[in-house]
Amino acid sequence: MTERLSHFVSDAPFDPHAIERLTPEQERFYMASQWRMMWWRLKRHHLAVVAGVILLFSYASIAFVEILVPYDLHTRNASHIYAPPQRVRMFHEGEFIGPFVYGTKQKLDLVTLTRGYVEDRTDIQRIRFFCQGDAYEFWGLIPGRFHLFCPAENGTLFLLGTDRLGRDMASRLVYGGRISLTVGLIGISLSFLLGITIGGVAGYFGGWVDNVVQRIIEVLRSLPELPLWMALSAALPVTWSPILVYFGITIILALLDWPGLARAVRSKLLALREEDYCAAALLMGAKPSRIIGRHLLPNFMSHLIASATLSIPSMILAETALSFLGLGLRPPVTSWGVLLTEAQNIEAVALYPWLLLPMVPVIVTVLAFNFLGDGLRDAADPYA
Repeated sequence: MTERLSHFVSDAPFDPHAIERLTPEQERFYMASQWRMMWWRLKRHHLAVVAGVILLFSYASIAFVEILVPYDLHTRNASHIYAPPQRVRMFHEGEFIGPFVYGTKQKLDLVTLTRGYVEDRTDIQRIRFFCQGDAYEFWGLIPGRFHLFCPAENGTLFLLGTDRLGRDMASRLVYGGRISLTVGLIGISLSFLLGITIGGVAGYFGGWVDNVVQRIIEVLRSLPELPLWMALSAALPVTWSPILVYFGITIILALLDWPGLARAVRSKLLALREEDYCAAALLMGAKPSRIIGRHLLPNFMSHLIASATLSIPSMILAETALSFLGLGLRPPVTSWGVLLTEAQNIEAVALYPWLLLPMVPVIVTVLAFNFLGDGLRDAADPYA
């Protein structure tokens, strides 16, 4: 005797309009734009969200660097050369004091002939908040003295130690982020413009235009990057001001980074230009620039944004490497690469290891961009 199978077909009357009655959640999903769906998928990538928050905080802070740090960029403390980091404490002998540091006394080691510092437990220096401190010019324009936190009156506050001139490393590191982080943004903007324009023209028109562009890209990609960076950076006139050198380095990095993006744009446009909507726009009299900018590029703009976030770290690393080698930015401009030049002397690194601390924000920023780029690339995938 055969077992009777369950009948799964609904015996309810057929309603041709049932498909139109969606639940609010279904309607929210089906009516969502591509960017909204991309944002929903990105929020599920927790590591990318954390990386995005770190980068957002970092880029927001560069607008208020002068206020966030306790010392001006060029403030020197001649009596505290190569001073070690001071530890922030809350309790003194079991009693709650609030944020403070102990004062330091300098001593000379007659054996190694090095300066040493010992804490003076009797000298309690309370950290001041929302205070008047070192004078500065906000963005080089507006004079001011307001700081988020300051050392005690006639005290010191070296959270990351000092360098060979007695300058606070923590303050200089935050100042350096303004240059190193913006080099990546400005550089990728120029590279983005070149890559989209040249790749878009090659992919849309094809033929001899595509052949010429591809040969130029192959020549550029065949050149070793670091020696080429070094040669072009060394060619910058030594009489240029720090601002001109900054923009010169940025342009050099942008001019050497566009070929990869151009190839990606070209390959996408070669496929998309054969679509029906592209042919319809052409028949309606749309110009090539409008077809590329209005109909073709928006179809994979999310992928381009993901590619850009993965390219910015290479810009930051390139600037850091060139400045470390003395071929990029130079003092008085301060970047993370310039700060690392203090660590070229192995003796100084062995005795004063806090001089290596500028590499920490470089590592954190590069990792954050990579994690955010991975999250954006997954979110931009329509099949994810």
